[in-house]
Amino acid sequence: MATARLWRGLIKYHITGALRPLRSHQVTPQTKLHLTAAMATESLPKYETLLLSRPKDNVIQVELNRPDKRNAMNKSFWREMVECFTHLSQDTTCRCVIISASGSVFTAGLDLNDAAEMFFSATSNDVARKAFYLRDNVVKPYQMSFTSIEKCSKPVIAAIQGPCVGGGIDLITACDIRLCTDNAWFQIKEVDIGLAADVGTLQRLPKIVGNESKVKELVYTGRRFMAEEAKSIGLISDIFSDHATMIEAAIKMATLIVSKSPIAVQGSKINLNYSRDHTVDESLDYMATWNMSMLQTEDIVKSIQAQVQKETPVFSKL
Repeated sequence: MATARLWRGLIKYHITGALRPLRSHQVTPQTKLHLTAAMATESLPKYETLLLSRPKDNVIQVELNRPDKRNAMNKSFWREMVECFTHLSQDTTCRCVIISASGSVFTAGLDLNDAAEMFFSATSNDVARKAFYLRDNVVKPYQMSFTSIEKCSKPVIAAIQGPCVGGGIDLITACDIRLCTDNAWFQIKEVDIGLAADVGTLQRLPKIVGNESKVKELVYTGRRFMAEEAKSIGLISDIFSDHATMIEAAIKMATLIVSKSPIAVQGSKINLNYSRDHTVDESLDYMATWNMSMLQTEDIVKSIQAQVQKETPVFSKL
């Protein structure tokens, strides 16, 4: 009886409160939400080649932002990707990331004008010393630009429209989930400029696709493959009719992901990536060690209570 009276009182309070006239100085919850989102976006880091926004609570959208250059990857881009994803990995208000691109092209890959300077930046006349310089100052740092996506503990969704060429394949294969528009096409372009792809495609694509013959065909020929083929080989999850529909779907997916326990989601990403690179026995042992502490999280109790009470659980920041 006491519980029933308490619920009736709470319902009456909320109804009468909702029917009170709005004073001119009062701010509605919707207005407050928009103001909060705007302020949150303002607080995000600023970059030269990337544009960050917050389309929903706990969701960050990272947009490749050189549309006039077909989002080609210049020296600033390679540096800023590491800075951006290092920041997002540590940002407690971020639980999921969407990577998209401005303009009609996802990316044309490596900025060749910028690359010319990079390739000839080694000044030593000694071949071995040039090799060490290129490895330590070019190849390894560029690899880290996309490894930082994979190392980011938050799930990363790639939303791809139009051409995704060369370094674009390296980028999206480091992401967790990949969506694209029906006009998207893909090309492992490196063989056409005289080099082997060296920042992730050759290492990650075979494990995503699981078809060695198909991967080698695409790598050796450098041919284009369209959205439907990309989906058929497992590179893409879903195809959408246009960019706006795809971004809406990506945000909806990200919103669902961030509604789950961040302990559970981020732990799942870390263990899935570990399992990809280790044996089943090693991965099970790692999982046991992981969960010996993570099973003690308050999120388990919150999740079970919410299911019993048919409510949406609210999880605290990490």
